[in-house]
Amino acid sequence: MRLRTIAAIVSLVGVGVVAVVGYRGVSSLLDHVSPLFAKDECTATVSGRTVTLTPEQAENAALIAAISVDRGMPARAATIALATAYQESKLYNIDYGDRDSLGLFQQRPSQGWGTKAEVQNPVYAANAFYDALAKVDGYETMEVTQAAQEVQRSAYSEAYADHEADARVLASALTGNSRHAFSCVVTDEPSAAPTRLTDSGLTRRADVVRREVDTMFGSPPLGGFAPGGVSTGHMAGSAHYEGRAVDIFVRPVSAENKIRGWAIAQYLVAQADRLGIAHVIFDDRIWSAGDLSDQGWRDYDPPESSGDRAILEHRDHVHVDVYP
Repeated sequence: MRLRTIAAIVSLVGVGVVAVVGYRGVSSLLDHVSPLFAKDECTATVSGRTVTLTPEQAENAALIAAISVDRGMPARAATIALATAYQESKLYNIDYGDRDSLGLFQQRPSQGWGTKAEVQNPVYAANAFYDALAKVDGYETMEVTQAAQEVQRSAYSEAYADHEADARVLASALTGNSRHAFSCVVTDEPSAAPTRLTDSGLTRRADVVRREVDTMFGSPPLGGFAPGGVSTGHMAGSAHYEGRAVDIFVRPVSAENKIRGWAIAQYLVAQADRLGIAHVIFDDRIWSAGDLSDQGWRDYDPPESSGDRAILEHRDHVHVDVYP
């Protein structure tokens, strides 16, 4: 578990304090270790272009994209925001910058962006950026550089263009417009967590996932969760029976909801290391942490005897389960 993005979401969903280890120090060490040790990283591939991120960058990129989806903004808005954050902070939530600039977007408290604590909260910072972008008339058709500059008023306005191509790839994948296009290698299994069920019928780890998805994608409503317990079509041995699984419905099945489902599914993969996620299933595809994570999204083929295949193929809901 790492601090990174969770610092912003903890205050929103009431999660307790977690022990953390800095990623960049570990990443630097792994660069000098035998290639037998897989290096955790995330990739997005769209139209033949691949973008590679560290887990920390991926968490922040996914959060920026998720907020645009929740606000009902076009993927273009996410592209502009991601290109801006790339230029300003390399997609790291940094606590330093030029003069009093801080955070993902290097927003300055002295210029009215918020308090020091607020602009270093990725959720607040991304919403503040989108608030300002929404006021830019015609941003949807502007050049990315121009739109970003209208918000940021940077002394290096042309620099945003350097990151436009990568931002487009990430925005397309993480807003769900490109299906199963974003994946992460997550090799470490988290330490054991309490298995006693909470009032929601879920383990504490699964309930954190439920609340986070509700926070990040809850408006407009998802259509409901199916936590814990037994419901039609669950396979024997399903994590639902142990309170370790959540189903996030995107009904009715439609092109629009399919996009939303992929945005949720790929957000969960981006946060899998931090949240202790073991599997994400949607639209007849599965991503798994651990030894299979380097295979990305795989075809999902539940046994014929497992129940209603329409349910098991997960066409109308994102299934996520966590480690014990």
